[in-house]
Amino acid sequence: MHSLAKFIYFKILGWRLMGSFPKVDKCVVAVAPHTSWVDFFLGLLVRKVLDEEINYIGKSSLFKPPFGWYFRRMGGAPIDRTKRSDTVGAIAKIFEEREKFRLALSPEGTRKKVTKWKTGFYYIAKKANVPILLVAFDYGKKEVKISRLYYPSTDKEADFRAYRDFFKGVVGKIPGNS
Repeated sequence: MHSLAKFIYFKILGWRLMGSFPKVDKCVVAVAPHTSWVDFFLGLLVRKVLDEEINYIGKSSLFKPPFGWYFRRMGGAPIDRTKRSDTVGAIAKIFEEREKFRLALSPEGTRKKVTKWKTGFYYIAKKANVPILLVAFDYGKKEVKISRLYYPSTDKEADFRAYRDFFKGVVGKIPGNS
């Protein structure tokens, strides 16, 4: 599958890969911009191109029969996302329990245009004591760009400025939602 994924990604689709996936077992992978359902499938393809295990979370009901096995096999982890639950704490616990867990999520939290990112990915990384890896899906340049590892500091505003700088000029699948 790795060779087939590379053939599709590089030769058929004509995309480039900028940067490399770091040698870490645990991190939060913040992927942006998330503007289309196509992003999920591009992410699955990139995961195969990189030949890396990258996980995601989903509401716990997805992980029940008959399809729960499939979502787990694809790297998913169930999470209780009700209002009364401590989602950040629950995800940090998954990091603690697993030897390898690289959580991919979208800082926007939606495919619609947003003026401000949600901060959950940042607080998850802080609570789990893991770095953040930024990944840009730039449809304008047909490239996926991978950052260096960022370790959340005590200055959230400065951290978020650095994150925004990394994504500056990146165009999503639906440019108006970028």
